Amino acid sequence: MAQLSKKKADKPNEHVHSANNMPATYQKYHLIPFDHVDGFDIRPGFYDINGATAIPGGVNFTVHTTGGTAVELLLYHRGESEDKPFAVIPFPSHYRIGNVFSMIVFGLNIYDFEYAYHVDGPYNPSKGLIFDKTIPLLDPYAKAVVGQSVWGEKGPVGNMYRARVVKDDFDWKDFADPCLPISDLIIYEMHVRGFTKDKSSGVEFPGTFEGIREKIPYLKELGVNAVELMPIFEFDETLDKREYNGKQLCNYWGYSTTCFFAPNTSYAAHTEYNREGNELKQLVSELNNNGIEVILDVVFNHTSEGNEHGPVISFKGFDNQLYYMLTPEGFYYNFSGCGNTMNCSNPVVQQLILECLRYWVITYRVDGFRFDLASILGRDDDGSPMANPPLMQSLAYDPILGNVKLIAEAWDAGGLYQVGTFATWNDRWAEWNGKYRDDIRKFLKGDEGSIFGAAWRLIGSPDIYKDSTHNSSINFITCHDGFTLYDLFAYNEKHNEANGWNNTDGSNDNHSWNCGAEGETDNPGVNALRRKMMRNAFAVLMSSRGTPMFLAGDEFGNTQFGNNNPYCQDNEISWLDWRLLKKNKSVFEFAKKAIAFRKKHPILREHLGTSGLGFPETSFHGVKAWQDNFQGYDRYLGVMLAGKTSDGTEDIVYVAMNTYWEDLTVELPSLPNEFQWKVALDSSDKPMKEGTIVSGSFVIEARSVVALVCVS
Repeated sequence: MAQLSKKKADKPNEHVHSANNMPATYQKYHLIPFDHVDGFDIRPGFYDINGATAIPGGVNFTVHTTGGTAVELLLYHRGESEDKPFAVIPFPSHYRIGNVFSMIVFGLNIYDFEYAYHVDGPYNPSKGLIFDKTIPLLDPYAKAVVGQSVWGEKGPVGNMYRARVVKDDFDWKDFADPCLPISDLIIYEMHVRGFTKDKSSGVEFPGTFEGIREKIPYLKELGVNAVELMPIFEFDETLDKREYNGKQLCNYWGYSTTCFFAPNTSYAAHTEYNREGNELKQLVSELNNNGIEVILDVVFNHTSEGNEHGPVISFKGFDNQLYYMLTPEGFYYNFSGCGNTMNCSNPVVQQLILECLRYWVITYRVDGFRFDLASILGRDDDGSPMANPPLMQSLAYDPILGNVKLIAEAWDAGGLYQVGTFATWNDRWAEWNGKYRDDIRKFLKGDEGSIFGAAWRLIGSPDIYKDSTHNSSINFITCHDGFTLYDLFAYNEKHNEANGWNNTDGSNDNHSWNCGAEGETDNPGVNALRRKMMRNAFAVLMSSRGTPMFLAGDEFGNTQFGNNNPYCQDNEISWLDWRLLKKNKSVFEFAKKAIAFRKKHPILREHLGTSGLGFPETSFHGVKAWQDNFQGYDRYLGVMLAGKTSDGTEDIVYVAMNTYWEDLTVELPSLPNEFQWKVALDSSDKPMKEGTIVSGSFVIEARSVVALVCVS
């Protein structure tokens, strides 16, 4: 630890640019230089504070490397295109403790410079050692990355990455953290750029964090209370950039991280020199103040450095053999499908991930994380699955992350599928329930034999989550990966020709149905059926136990024109077309009503006290009440959930789902004389009016869903 002068500063805050995570004690004293190198006074720094941090009178630089033998700090003038730094400051050998190099450089103004590192060490690729002291490296803990602040354009430093020191002076004012139970969330998954990039969005700053902020009134009207942002960590959208049929294709989704601690500056509406992230903080603040939580989609399973043919950006140069899973020959295991796999069994990588998540919670106040291909995080360094992954445990029990939602995509590209078996650690982890997606899709379109799986999915998938005491299941029918809800009922087959791979990419197993015509059609009957099928999906999703999630734009029938893998499409294929909100107004209004219905009835979200009417908590019904001996040909399912709230109020909901192509007469469970069944939702083309009393039985329209509630 650096020594401190006992002489107090005359003006202790005079030079304080930012002191994130810097103990207050350090700010009260002058730090005395020990050495003078390349025109700068330096001294040993704060070894336990990773990255570059402004402190009184200078900047603290701390990095670590296990295999490296020497480190140099490279300083560049801001915005200079020259590769040559204006200063190169080697870390003196006595500035190293263990594997950590730390140095304070005095007299630096954070607004004037950018920085990178050289790391020297052995070169033996067969052992994973590829140190090269000539390659400038990006700080793995950089809080802002230079060079790609304009979407799709390389910055003045070309293919080289540099970092900036960030001044964290954002005023959170009267910040209000919703801190909602996960069971109460209605998650809205969106791509930051695609949500408002199309001119039909009508926002002043399309394709940015500001554009989302402008749409907060819309999100409140819809009723969602959580947004899940697809990757916003700094990534290179020009990665694998190519042209196909006259269109530029790029890394649009962003599932290829360059830096885990820095926000993607191209999502900012304005240049934020040394205040990178303030627009994102403003967005989080306003969403939270409006009762909407923010969940980040994070990608720790691989990085943008790729395999042995990929670039050396950061991790390869600092400790390739440590950060990545390598074969005995020094090649990269590829359980991510993207060229490399992070070695999350290594404690140094675990520390990086934990520190990263803590940073986003403390500095950006985010409410949760969805982990892409999370099964990789539980693989050992040889790729084998671990029974009790230490990283999963440390994240589950970390005190800073105590109220944070942890959501796993419980599979990976290497074939490890863990839905229902992912390590929950005292129920701290929830999972994307891929079985819910598949079973409900099949049931909605009327597949024979699909009723059995659908019944379990509606009541929270207890067949999968046997030991769970809370809602482990994130229920979804659609997400960014696959068809939109409209396309699910407009295409029998994927249409990914625009991606340039002869329609070979993307899933072939979509469980979709085009309702009688492939793609766009003028047939009014087909279009009416598609709108009804979308309403059915919202009714089922919002009536299911577990946490519902749907893709942005599904509420008004947004289309990707049959493309179920538009990862590279930065154009009208992926951008939301807000004109469809008017065209499919009935779907939007029904989605709002279904969301409000879910919020009104706690029985749909949690286990309540035993119903006073003698009903079991969950029960299945055929067209005859209490008859649940379903056959494969059955296409009617009734699900009743019953309980009593803490104030003694009965909360009983009956969801009637007819996926048959003809109307059916349905018998309802009998109620005591003082109770009646009342219509709450009806997705049919000729819906019963909300509040209509139904006695004994009723006729449910072909391919429709009706939700009824018990009232006294």
